[in-house]
Amino acid sequence: MSKNEIPYKIYLSESELPKSWYNLRADMKNKPAPLLHPGTHQPLKLEELTPIFCEELAKQELDDTTPYIEIPEEIRNFYKMYRPSPLVRAYCLEKQLGTPAKIYYKFEGNNTSGSHKLNSAIAQAYFAKKQGLKGVTTETGAGQWGTALSMACAYFGLDCQVYMVKVSYEQKPFRREVMRTYGAKVTPSPSDTTEVGRKILKEFPGTTGSLGCAISEAVEAATTQEGYRYVLGSVLSQVLLHQSVIGLETMTALDKYGVKPDMIIGCAGGGSNLGGLISPFMGRKLRGEADYQIIAVEPASCPSFTRGVYAYDFCDTGHVCPLAKMYTLGSEFIPSANHAGGLRYHGMSSVLSQLYDDKLIEARAVEQTSVFQAAEQFARIEGILPAPESSHAIRVAIDEALKCKETGEEKTIVFGLTGTGYFDLVAYQKYNDGQMGDYIPTDADLKRGFDAIPRFPGNME
Repeated sequence: MSKNEIPYKIYLSESELPKSWYNLRADMKNKPAPLLHPGTHQPLKLEELTPIFCEELAKQELDDTTPYIEIPEEIRNFYKMYRPSPLVRAYCLEKQLGTPAKIYYKFEGNNTSGSHKLNSAIAQAYFAKKQGLKGVTTETGAGQWGTALSMACAYFGLDCQVYMVKVSYEQKPFRREVMRTYGAKVTPSPSDTTEVGRKILKEFPGTTGSLGCAISEAVEAATTQEGYRYVLGSVLSQVLLHQSVIGLETMTALDKYGVKPDMIIGCAGGGSNLGGLISPFMGRKLRGEADYQIIAVEPASCPSFTRGVYAYDFCDTGHVCPLAKMYTLGSEFIPSANHAGGLRYHGMSSVLSQLYDDKLIEARAVEQTSVFQAAEQFARIEGILPAPESSHAIRVAIDEALKCKETGEEKTIVFGLTGTGYFDLVAYQKYNDGQMGDYIPTDADLKRGFDAIPRFPGNME
């Protein structure tokens, strides 16, 4: 087969599965700012992280110099159950749009969790088991991360406690039940089971919750139970490291057919999918080996990049976690209950925030009715019902392909299809019934979150 004859699906062999994760920070001239202790405002040391995180994961979090970190054999063997994942040429979508653009998507939904989250969940569960822990605690928003972690914990025989954002807990009962089927204990957050949960409920009565609230509860649960640690499905550098398998496989598949992308598009909530997809490509860009237009797509109702501020902020609403320098809406920002498309976190990965501040990536904010319109268009043409999160990337990929139709440019577009939307049918129902609206926070709405960002020398002054 010639390089011009690209199959619908490009599958790699087991032998082409990445043997190491790629650590983008090693190639970044401007390193992401370090995590700070919330009390002293000094960079966190390993011994301060290990009471919260597994020791090996804490080491990965602090390592910004090692370019490649070997993937343990037991994790690679687990990956083989669903990896390498296919890179798909969207021939049908191209034809329907009438565009000269070539569109590819990396599909991460071919596992029971339905998303890319399993790539990091199995790694974090492995290191927890290796350390001899009893179990782990976590938060989840739409439920993809909680589902993935419950699967990984079941595989290694670990207890799994999930604090699920209350609005998602109520809107996504089937996602909740998959977690319980895999043995996880799922609690709607904020709850009255933790001190910080009770405090949040008192301050915000009737709140539908946020990832920041759920993180606070999960951290408290981990630090008050012997033999438990907290794990996180996005934002942290260790998570982007594990998710680099997405980008490494994508790069290998494209290189195999001599395809160079002009544009790489990913949805952006906390950064796990986008960071994983773009990492090796960004590495080439930073080393001067190639150049790409990289676009982060976020919801207009939770616009961390496009309307947030770049500052040190708490990662959680209860202010028990370390401070991270990131583009943030403030840890007390709670998205509207009308927001159904996922990507609800108030901040963004420190790695991606530094890249954005250095103008190495750009960001777009899109409204959710247009996101679901793109989701249904994609489902009808390509035959996959996409996760709402993924559909943010689909929206911009379609928009860019239509621009190519107008200009006649033959750009190559690659986007990340993070997972499937079969557990998100309540959101699709609202869209189909005309009950979904577009909520864009006002400056006054954002002010409360910004006002809660900590003030100290060099931050928000």
